Amino acid sequence: MNTEIIYDINDENLDRAAEIIKNGGLVAFPTETVYGLGANALDPLAAKKIYSAKNRPSNNPLIIHISDPADAEKYCFTNELYYKLAKRFMPGPLTVILPKKDIVPYAVTGGLETVAVRVPSSKTARSFIERSGVAIAAPSANLSGKPSPTKAQHVILDMYGRIDMIIAGEDSQIGLESTILSLAEAVPKIYRPGKVTYEELKEICPDILISDAVLHMHTGRPESPGMMYQHYAPKAKVTIIDSDDKTRTAFLINKTDCGILCYDEDKELLSMPYSKSLGSKSEPLEQAKLLFARLREFDENDDITQIYAPMPSDKGVGLAVLNRLIRAAGFDVKEL
Repeated sequence: MNTEIIYDINDENLDRAAEIIKNGGLVAFPTETVYGLGANALDPLAAKKIYSAKNRPSNNPLIIHISDPADAEKYCFTNELYYKLAKRFMPGPLTVILPKKDIVPYAVTGGLETVAVRVPSSKTARSFIERSGVAIAAPSANLSGKPSPTKAQHVILDMYGRIDMIIAGEDSQIGLESTILSLAEAVPKIYRPGKVTYEELKEICPDILISDAVLHMHTGRPESPGMMYQHYAPKAKVTIIDSDDKTRTAFLINKTDCGILCYDEDKELLSMPYSKSLGSKSEPLEQAKLLFARLREFDENDDITQIYAPMPSDKGVGLAVLNRLIRAAGFDVKEL
């Protein structure tokens, strides 16, 4: 397939991208979280093309993207809590799971009776959705299992020749996928943490729960996007070091042949040959923005077969960083 790459994001080119969606094709597009791989959410054949292009298991549900919170009425059964959340967090990096309407095919929901819905804050994404005239089903625009794409170049590396068009916009502002919150159960439950945190959601949903699958291996049927066993992984094996900073430094300081993720404060480790910073230890938003890009940078060096990373915080946005990193590591955590 000849993939067209659009660098000039204007009305004419967005209209052309929308026509591809209307005709059952695939378009990668930028959002504030990560780049998405979009198709008509009401076209089961188009949804199947997403799974094929990504090599994604067909039981892994897709998120549908809409341009206005009220548009959810067309695709799912909303409730008062949904609109309370929408008023505060939409447009933005929050995905809500609700019971689906018949109009949404099972090819999009992974066979589930629920559908995940979000309104991106990216102006390019919303304009693209509006011009398409339909909800756009879109997982991250990468090969399944690899780190999600936060730059257009990441999408080009993974998707060129597999899809119809790539809208090559700006780098993702957040760098991690949206928070996923299910309202389809008796008690609201977070299935994937993101920039919208547990602490923020608890202000609106006081009884909210966090799924065990956020930090532990889930081997059953995915109830939400982002629950597959290993995800976001670079080519090299990733191991998380669970220890205090001094012990971690002592363990890594002589390991000159491996990749090291560390913080700005880790002056000694930053002097190592294959060391990359995740930003400041006290800035989880910075860590979120850098994580996937750093993991992809390690892929550029075939000599790196092992990557060591610190254990992030499990509070606030730190929980989202930890969720992605622990899956990239295949739950391999080394306690020192």
